[in-house]
Amino acid sequence: MPQLLVFDLDGTLVDSHRDLADATNALLVELGAEPLPPEVVTAMVGEGAAVLVRRALTRAGLAPDTPGALDRFLHHYDTRLLATTRPYHGMVETLDALQARGFRLTVLTNKPQDASLKVLRGLALDGRFTQIVGGDTSHGRKPDPSGLRWLMAEAGASPAATMLIGDSPVDLATARNAGTAVCLARYGFGYRFGNGDFDGREHFIDEPSALLTILPQS
Repeated sequence: MPQLLVFDLDGTLVDSHRDLADATNALLVELGAEPLPPEVVTAMVGEGAAVLVRRALTRAGLAPDTPGALDRFLHHYDTRLLATTRPYHGMVETLDALQARGFRLTVLTNKPQDASLKVLRGLALDGRFTQIVGGDTSHGRKPDPSGLRWLMAEAGASPAATMLIGDSPVDLATARNAGTAVCLARYGFGYRFGNGDFDGREHFIDEPSALLTILPQS
C-alpha cells in the first residue's frame, strides 16, 4: 500500500506547456531564428531545461551548444513562469483529499529547483509537499532514481510503499529504476508511449481526481 506519493511537476501537477513554449521561442527569436510551433516545443519537454534548449536550437537550425543559450532561456522563462501555467483541473482538491487520507506528498521534477519552487509557491501549492526536488540538485535528473531514492529515505518509505505519479516515459523509467509503483497521467502533455512500453503493472488516470479511486485510505 503506497504511503509516499511522488509527483512530477510539468504535465502532471501543472499545465505549463504554453509558458515553456513561449520562453523557448523568445530565446530562438533573440538568436535570430524563427519560432517553433508550440506543440513542437512541448514534445521536447521532460528531460530538463538544458535538454529542451539543445533540442530547440537544433530543430531551429542553430548550434545546440550556443554559448549562454541555457542562461538566456532561464531568464526568458523566469519572466513568464506563471503567465498561463495553472494546476490541472481538480488537482488542488485531489491533493487536499490525499493529504486528508494520510499520504505524504512530494515533488520530483527535472525542472530547475528555483523555477519549480517559484511555480509551486506562485500557485499556492508548495505547502502541500514535504519535499520538492528539482533537476539541477545534487540528486541528478530523472530517469536517474537517486532523487526518488532520497525522497524515500527522507520519508522512511520502502519502494513497495511508494508511488511515482508522472506523465512521461522518463517518469516510467524512473519508477522502474527505483522499484516503485507508477501511475501515468494520460492527460499530461508528456504522455508519449508506444506499443510494448507497458508491462501490466502500471496505473493510469485521465484526470487528477481518479487518483482517489486508485489510492484508498492510507
